[in-house]
Amino acid sequence: MRGRYEEIRGLGAEVVAIGTGDGAYARQFVEDEAIPFPVLVDDDGAAARAAAVRVSSFPGLFHPRTWGPTRETFRRGYRVHKAGSRVTQLGATFVVAPGPKLLYSHVDRDSTDHAPLADVLAALATPAN
Repeated sequence: MRGRYEEIRGLGAEVVAIGTGDGAYARQFVEDEAIPFPVLVDDDGAAARAAAVRVSSFPGLFHPRTWGPTRETFRRGYRVHKAGSRVTQLGATFVVAPGPKLLYSHVDRDSTDHAPLADVLAALATPAN
């Protein structure tokens, strides 16, 4: 979302990332990845549990279905600089409107399953009735 941040802001939205490390980890992540949006931490996993975000097993992180997407990610130049404190915590993407009203939800099935950015942008462009 970093590359589309200004477009997202132009739609009247804000991006907030929630990570698995502590404050020092988040600061390093923001610096390493040039993240322009707020990054919060969920070191104890309370937010992930509240949102029913899955946790993988260690073998699940390296399941054969993740090999192709992982190679493609590396080919495109992305790297994990440092793992957070809960490396098996999977991710999720939510678009929440004021109210709060949930406009979009994607809970990752594995470490390479992420919300399609086109779907996130479409949710942002939909009126929050």
